[in-house]
Amino acid sequence: MGEEKQNDERKNKYAVGCSIIGSIISVLMGYDTGVMSGAMLFIKEDLKTNDTQVQVLAGILNVCALVGSLTAGRVSDCVGRRLTISLAACIFLAGSVLMGLAPNFATLLAGRCVAGVGVGYALMIAPVYAAEIASADIRGSLTSLPEICISFGILIGYVANYLLAKLPLVYGWRAMLGLGALPSAALALGVLAMPESPRWLVVQGRAEEALAVLRRVCDKPSEADARLAEIKAAAGLADDDDGAAAANAASGGKGVWRELFLHPTPPVRRIVVSALGIHFFQHLTGIEAVVLYSPRIFKAAGIASRNSVLAATIGVGVTKTAFILTAILLVDRIGRRPLYLSSLAGIIASLACLGMGLTVIERSPPHHSPAWAVVLAIATVFTFVASFSIGVGPITWAYSSEVYPLRLRAQGASVGVAINRVMNAGVSMTFVSLYKAITIGGAFFLFAGLAVAAATFFYLLCPETQGKPLEDIEEVFSQG
Repeated sequence: MGEEKQNDERKNKYAVGCSIIGSIISVLMGYDTGVMSGAMLFIKEDLKTNDTQVQVLAGILNVCALVGSLTAGRVSDCVGRRLTISLAACIFLAGSVLMGLAPNFATLLAGRCVAGVGVGYALMIAPVYAAEIASADIRGSLTSLPEICISFGILIGYVANYLLAKLPLVYGWRAMLGLGALPSAALALGVLAMPESPRWLVVQGRAEEALAVLRRVCDKPSEADARLAEIKAAAGLADDDDGAAAANAASGGKGVWRELFLHPTPPVRRIVVSALGIHFFQHLTGIEAVVLYSPRIFKAAGIASRNSVLAATIGVGVTKTAFILTAILLVDRIGRRPLYLSSLAGIIASLACLGMGLTVIERSPPHHSPAWAVVLAIATVFTFVASFSIGVGPITWAYSSEVYPLRLRAQGASVGVAINRVMNAGVSMTFVSLYKAITIGGAFFLFAGLAVAAATFFYLLCPETQGKPLEDIEEVFSQG
């Protein structure tokens, strides 16, 4: 009995290990966000850029990620999840090298565009791969891994800013951006140890290979056989229907867009609204404004020196990482809905208090802001990041990657990532202009109101998926 339990744990560890390797690609996205928050301070000084150029530089990565995410679904249906991860790493590697060697603003912008395409691939493929290789009882934790990797990448970016800020101006920001090539190279090697998604293998008519993968990640051979039968049924295949699977493979995922948007069934329509809606609202809570522009927020709150600002941003990264780790431990125990809605309650309260603190500071004479307002503003940056990271951050990716039926998952997830990147770009490219127009405090009051709308949407339209096999989730949405 003890030996069987040990074997089961080893197989679960294998599934976790595969998901971790697949999620390393998300470190790249996080690193770029974190390092750019500090690098912009030095780029502005070195290249003499204005606020408009800074906003374009911050947001262009997400605009180009839109291109990557919209093509990644079809690519992953054609060549597989594993090779798509490898392709994403190679694209980001090229972008990082270009940014690290950029002699001027135009070349830097081009590097950001190339890296953005890789980010679009990464954000789509990592949670899909984790969802397809995990069992139902640990799927929430594993599909949240990309978010913890993003947070870890942000933290590494903040630390890199602090350490490399001591280099001469001409080398500092280039080293910050060029270091993103290192995890890309590591992933190119690590991906060789990963198996292909068993669900993708079934659709390709390679059921024997799928069964071999399932037996490595399932607790018992009988469970692997049962999961294979469920996957075939969900794909519309009989047990021996490899010919139909081969025909599906040859189609390369054609007809998916029609089924998603032109002629969806009622359950698919509800799935699409839920999955795309949570991506739409994720960045309207203001997380990108806080993470990307945290140095400006801390300066507005009264932290003066550049080193102190960069050190404070490291605290933001540590908080984000710690609370996402907490979310990973909780998401399969208490469910998606309680965690997500509790997270939004904390976000709303934090944003309202942050807006109040910054408004009081802004209306006070220079260097004479009330101490309570300064403490409130700084503290609520951390409570906001903690609240976001324990729910809205990881659950957006976990939920949207698990609700789609197998035949629609890759391309449905790619549309979700595209919407996510559009909203991210919208916030990151307009935040400076927004707070100049309505004050920095007013901007966070606006985000608080949008978070209320997000809570209403999720409460009314997103059912619980905790513990449900992927093949059963469509039935959950068929109940209305």
